[in-house]
Amino acid sequence: MNAIPPVRGARREAALFFLFAFVLLAAGIGLRDPWPSDEPRFTLVAKQMVESGEWLFPHRGIELYSDKPPTLMWLEALGYEIFGHWRIAFLLPSLLAALGTLWLVYDLGRRLWTPRTGLYAAGALLCVVQFVYQSKRAQIDPLVTFFITAANYGLLRHFLLGPDWRAYWLGCFAAGLGVITKGVGVLALALFLPYFFARWRGWNGLARIEGGGWRWAAGALALLAAIALWLGPMLWTAQAHGTAEYRAYVQDILFHQTAGRYTDSWDHHHPATYYLVVILFSWLPLSLTYPGTFPRWRERLRARDARFLLPLAWVVLVVLFFSIPKGKRDVYIMPALPMLALVSGPFLAELIGRRWLRAASLALVVLLGSGFVGAGLWALAGHPAFAQRFAEQRGLEGGGAAMWWMLLAMGAALLAAAAIGRLRRGVQALLAGLAALWLLWSLWAYPLLNPSSSAAGVMRKVAAIIGPHAELAMVAWKEQNLLMADRPAVDFGFGRPWHEQLAAALAWQRQAPERRWVFVQGAALGPCVDRGKAVYVGHANRREWWLFRAEAVVPGCVPGPAADSGENPNAE
Repeated sequence: MNAIPPVRGARREAALFFLFAFVLLAAGIGLRDPWPSDEPRFTLVAKQMVESGEWLFPHRGIELYSDKPPTLMWLEALGYEIFGHWRIAFLLPSLLAALGTLWLVYDLGRRLWTPRTGLYAAGALLCVVQFVYQSKRAQIDPLVTFFITAANYGLLRHFLLGPDWRAYWLGCFAAGLGVITKGVGVLALALFLPYFFARWRGWNGLARIEGGGWRWAAGALALLAAIALWLGPMLWTAQAHGTAEYRAYVQDILFHQTAGRYTDSWDHHHPATYYLVVILFSWLPLSLTYPGTFPRWRERLRARDARFLLPLAWVVLVVLFFSIPKGKRDVYIMPALPMLALVSGPFLAELIGRRWLRAASLALVVLLGSGFVGAGLWALAGHPAFAQRFAEQRGLEGGGAAMWWMLLAMGAALLAAAAIGRLRRGVQALLAGLAALWLLWSLWAYPLLNPSSSAAGVMRKVAAIIGPHAELAMVAWKEQNLLMADRPAVDFGFGRPWHEQLAAALAWQRQAPERRWVFVQGAALGPCVDRGKAVYVGHANRREWWLFRAEAVVPGCVPGPAADSGENPNAE
């Protein structure tokens, strides 16, 4: 039999890899609704876009939503318009962004080195815990990671393989799309710093780019053109409205949520060393290769290889940038992960054969498997307090037995992978075990935890209690409640003080007391509602929820600030 031509063989390997990536990342889509903290918020905004036809200014209930630019919400709404199901639409942007990021890393590795190196780099990214976890959630970070990686891709093709002005312009345009997704897309342009340094010092591997002054300037125009797709219509329309509400929206989204969040962070405070922990643990199992990749990177930098300097220096700049403010979250540095995987790719084939890496991988899979099995057996046989409390909060039947059996199955899969792979194939055992873990989580945990995690269960109870013809209002609500309601619900603001929401709800209820119900968080009931006449709905999302009709209201009582708990309305 004739050997398969190298090009055809490389294409087949790439096709099989991306098919596997699709199965792994898409598993579970359609089996759950949006889960807090961010998913219900973005999907609610997208749902209101579709229902109202107002796509330029996002709303959360009756209020304008100015925390984030609307790009992700646009894509979720577009997904709904195409597929007609929110369970599919809300996860599609993350899935497509993750697959796109993998392809960009693969293609760049293929062009800079070989097709096999590109596959190793993309595979390294796909195995990282943080990347897979975030790619299976409907948050902004996978999308902004894709746009930043696309910007890096265009710039690196120009700087290292060019001149390629079209790639450069597309990279700058992608950076602009990153800006209108989460503001930090402009960080991709920090690649210019190591590029200028390498060009000044005469490093190897740089493309010969002579002149082209107007072409360089066109990159700035491409960046601004992408930003203007949203910023121009938004500013023009806000000016046309001319109200304080729209002026506050512009002020908040352009300044408070960007420069203000960076210079004076108001949440998620961590020390400057926080990201070292993320790089070590959230980036497992790629972080196991650091002892092998670090000395090899040092050798390439000593050889003045710009293919390594530019991505590595950019990763360091991104980590330093996000280490400065007090507010830090692990996902902030996720856009640096694709470039780290890219420069790891050239060495992974060699490192996988090293005994120390195989041993470390096998030890990790055995440790994880033993931990899952131990936790599952303890919960099933010992009935510890934490297991009972978890089952009660989640409304799981049989003391959460299905959940604990899932942990056992996960642990068994990991240990089986370790037994089959053993030391000789320790790395493969770890990757196979992690793949089994992600599939079990997606196909088993999603439907099991969805009723309580998404508020679907509690809102179904609300519908059953009030009947199909009643009207519903919400006080001290969370986005998942409004999203999962089976009918249009009245709200009185999200960030408004709870006692003001309750007072407005009571006035609304008095207009038609026989058919109007108020859904309220238990902490906001206050003295004006008699709990003995109200209906307890249940516990969901770490909160107690109640319903009441007009007869539960204490006559003459006026809700006051004592009904407010002081809770951050955006907290989950």
